[in-house]
Amino acid sequence: MSRSSVEQHTQQGLDRYWRSVVLLTLLVVFVGIGSSALRELWGWLNQPVAEIRMAGATRHLDKTALAQTLAGGLTSPLLQLDLKQIQEQLVGDPWVHSASVRRQWPPSLEVQLEEEVPVARWGDKGLLNHQGDIFWPELKPEYRALPRLSGPAHETVRIMQQFHDLNRMFSSEGLRLTGLTLETRGAWTLELDNGIRVIAGREQLVPRLKRFLSIYRQNLAEKAGQIEQIDIRYTNGVAVSWRAGAGQDNAG
Repeated sequence: MSRSSVEQHTQQGLDRYWRSVVLLTLLVVFVGIGSSALRELWGWLNQPVAEIRMAGATRHLDKTALAQTLAGGLTSPLLQLDLKQIQEQLVGDPWVHSASVRRQWPPSLEVQLEEEVPVARWGDKGLLNHQGDIFWPELKPEYRALPRLSGPAHETVRIMQQFHDLNRMFSSEGLRLTGLTLETRGAWTLELDNGIRVIAGREQLVPRLKRFLSIYRQNLAEKAGQIEQIDIRYTNGVAVSWRAGAGQDNAG
């Protein structure tokens, strides 16, 4: 190999070496700048939550108080918050039917609430929503106007449907149901808006109630204020229990 060829080969090696050095240097600089930018971006995105926004129509929930309670429990910046845990905390309130939580920037949380809508009382302490779910808020006097249902907890939907069906039957006679109970053994007891309790049993419910309505219309409607309870579990007729001081005998 000639001297000029050796020099040319050496020069090419040096060129490749310096090119690699330059590229590596640029890469290090780029990574450093990128890492710094990412740290700054992360720091901007991951600031402490400055605001909690509550959305959704509510009647029973105090959204301001709920937001303050949430804010008091936030111990991490925005990106490190466990949104599922926050959601579970929200639905722990008996009036919250469902809740969704989203991150927003500038650092804040947006909470979408769906409130429970009570359609009936459940026993003495609970309420039912339109899906037949039981929830247990602090009961207020305003809920006394709701019908009172009770029975096995797994039968809520059946009891609600029975209540609506029977209410339509009784409304034709100018009566309204205010309560319905399904006993463990399947027997039904009704409460009417005039204060009368009707023991209906578990067999032939509709025929028994139709017979009762006929007897009530013909013989008992005028004396409704004196009646405490009517037992319709008989083949013919009914048994009437009168209120104290009514001065009546049981009728069959």
